[in-house]
Amino acid sequence: MGAEVSALLITGAVGVGKTTVTDALGDELAERGIPGAAIDLDWLRRSWPAPADDRFNGRIEQANLAAVCAIYRESGAQVLVAAGVLEERAARAGYEAAFGCPLTVVRLTAQRDVVRARLHRRHEVDPEGLAWHLDRYDELTSILDAARVDDLAVEVGADPQATARAVLSAAGI
Repeated sequence: MGAEVSALLITGAVGVGKTTVTDALGDELAERGIPGAAIDLDWLRRSWPAPADDRFNGRIEQANLAAVCAIYRESGAQVLVAAGVLEERAARAGYEAAFGCPLTVVRLTAQRDVVRARLHRRHEVDPEGLAWHLDRYDELTSILDAARVDDLAVEVGADPQATARAVLSAAGI
């Protein structure tokens, strides 16, 4: 029988550092000799056009996540880490089913001015994209505050590896 598998869904508002911290988590797990995988959910849902009733392609994201995670589990992964946004508590069961193992949802938080500065740098040549992301940050922060989908919350620091270690510590890994 193989080792027990667990999953971490790293969630938070746009610009908070979900992808960067997920990459650092992958590096940290590898350094510790823990077999795993780091997954960017944005890429698993990147298709168009999105259905009118699923503007962020959540259904295709979960279907692709299930397929990818099955392969990673069969390959011996013990910790699956994914960066994405979970806006509704009701959607949690679908993500846990897609991971195919117990799920811990970790919300990354950061000071609003830090995220806004990051978004300005990221979209300095894309004023429309900047405006959308600034508005979406505020909207998503409110949604996540109300939905309370996370099991744990970790403040993002300047060092992604330190934040990754804080996430693993909070999750008991």
